[in-house]
Amino acid sequence: MSVLVFDLDGTLVSSMEDLVATLNVVMTAAGHAAIPQNEVAHMVGLGAKVLIQRGLDYNKVPWTEDDIAPLFAHFLDHYAANIAVHTKPFEGAVPALEGFRKAGWKLAVCTNKAERLTLPLLDTLDLARHFDAVVGGDTFASAKPNAEPVRGAIARAGGQVSGSIMIGDSGTDISAARNAGIPVIAVDFGYTPVPVAELGPDRVISHFDELAGAVAALVQEGVRTT
Repeated sequence: MSVLVFDLDGTLVSSMEDLVATLNVVMTAAGHAAIPQNEVAHMVGLGAKVLIQRGLDYNKVPWTEDDIAPLFAHFLDHYAANIAVHTKPFEGAVPALEGFRKAGWKLAVCTNKAERLTLPLLDTLDLARHFDAVVGGDTFASAKPNAEPVRGAIARAGGQVSGSIMIGDSGTDISAARNAGIPVIAVDFGYTPVPVAELGPDRVISHFDELAGAVAALVQEGVRTT
């Protein structure tokens, strides 16, 4: 059985406003400047800890892991309490998921967001019911772009690597898919400093209405063996 593996932030859900708000609560509480949303859009994708590190870099503040720890804890607490003030699924995402389920696909989430944030977010947005497996950035020993979480998501969904497809919005997702040995469809409305078309995905879509066609094209090319 093949699996469609979805990234979360910038792919399934529009979460930038809540990420920016939480990051800036943490930054300003620590005495640093708030960061404009257009700058934060270039910082996300590798989890909250890296986002904080990049926020400090933006403020030209030197840091060590010991400096990051309390900021990370503050981020997790604040974000958990404000998990979906503005966050919502991208237009067409839910109908697309429903369509794939009806067509017999297994579905999984593979994100670099921590599990303690990922699971409540999916529940709050009523998205959890669509997925056979959910893998966060701390579910396995390594996170994307390593292959382990992608392959782990496929296994937990009850599928096989052969024929599975990744859907993401960034170079991290594209690299993770390549490392896992599966093709990747990139959305061009997510969070990346480099246009995803320049990063070599197998297909690029601009709306979830286009996803079924992109998946079908890859299937026709022989990526699905079930």
